[in-house]
Amino acid sequence: MNDLAVYSCIIVVGALISSFSQIMLKKSAQKTYSSKIKEYFNPLVIIAYGLFFGCTLLSMYALKVVPLSMAPILEASGYIFVTILSYIFFKEKLTRKQFIGIILIIFGIVIYTLKI
Repeated sequence: MNDLAVYSCIIVVGALISSFSQIMLKKSAQKTYSSKIKEYFNPLVIIAYGLFFGCTLLSMYALKVVPLSMAPILEASGYIFVTILSYIFFKEKLTRKQFIGIILIIFGIVIYTLKI
């Protein structure tokens, strides 16, 4: 596996981890807290923001090799991950528009990848 593929995978894994942290934040937002301090400083929120920070560091590290024009294309996989995780954790229905959107994102990623 060449360096570009490895570092591209790092960006996609970062998008997946970031998607999990978004799910954690939504789970936390669904709970009721006795004060604003407890709402923002509970373990779920702190871990989620820590994961966001870690994903940012991963992306910066991967951008040493991945062309800047390619990074947003790979990060778009996060939309797919969030949709799938929302279906799994929140039982949210996948609408026809969302399904078409996911297909278009996958199609765009594949086309861009084949262009390289």
